[in-house]
Amino acid sequence: MRQIDLPAQIDHLRKLGADFAALHTTVTTLNAQPGNEMLQQLGPKILAIHELVGRALVRLSVLDGSQYTAVPGSRSSLETLSEVIASGSLAASQLARAVADNPLEAAAFAGGPPVDDAAVHQARHVEARPLLAESLTTAAHHLDLCATCCQYTAAGIARDLKDHPEHRPSLPQLTNAQYTALDKIAQGGARRYERRGGSRSVMAGDGSSIHATPFAVLEKHRLIRIDTQHSAITGQDVTVTAAGKLVLDTQRPGPTPSASPGKVPAPSKPGGRHR
Repeated sequence: MRQIDLPAQIDHLRKLGADFAALHTTVTTLNAQPGNEMLQQLGPKILAIHELVGRALVRLSVLDGSQYTAVPGSRSSLETLSEVIASGSLAASQLARAVADNPLEAAAFAGGPPVDDAAVHQARHVEARPLLAESLTTAAHHLDLCATCCQYTAAGIARDLKDHPEHRPSLPQLTNAQYTALDKIAQGGARRYERRGGSRSVMAGDGSSIHATPFAVLEKHRLIRIDTQHSAITGQDVTVTAAGKLVLDTQRPGPTPSASPGKVPAPSKPGGRHR
């Protein structure tokens, strides 16, 4: 049985669900207007769906055969994730059907009506329009289902780890200051800034500052995620990871241990609480 980082898998699934949701939104905004422009819009969407389905397959393969399969209730989560593969493939198939139903202007066989015959052009477009609309609607439905199933699977894994301490991964035991900083980020988010001299500061969503020492501990143990795709000069968003959320759900702040500032004691046994 393979040992994997289950909190990291939760984060992957949440991101996958968000990407499916974003793609669902773009598909719902497509106009079922037959012609060359429709083809140009459908192509990238089909490729994007296949990329997301591929990522879902990776997540399913990683979870299958891992220690998560020994957790009560894990079968439901894996079956739900399997549905993402099926629904995503159906969404791509519906857009591919739209490609086939979309009339393109090209020369007909010799002796047929001229390619620019207005009546023929209009008739073909009138016939294709409801077919395209139906395909787009069905594809959007399946993408929405994919987004929901990804989030459901992520929530199921998080719930299972919370409800079954014996299967919970080892987590750092936080001090009062570290727990408070993590909880503050979870409640209202935070942003990290870097000044020209290289010094950094972290501001919580409520406008208060977060001390660098507990923040560094949270970052070290991957309890938070920093959006490094944006410049630290303008501010980088800080969010709590699945591991951080699990710590918040299973620990309570306690007295500060006699360790050096910012140093986390050895991880407790899975399911242990600091009192």
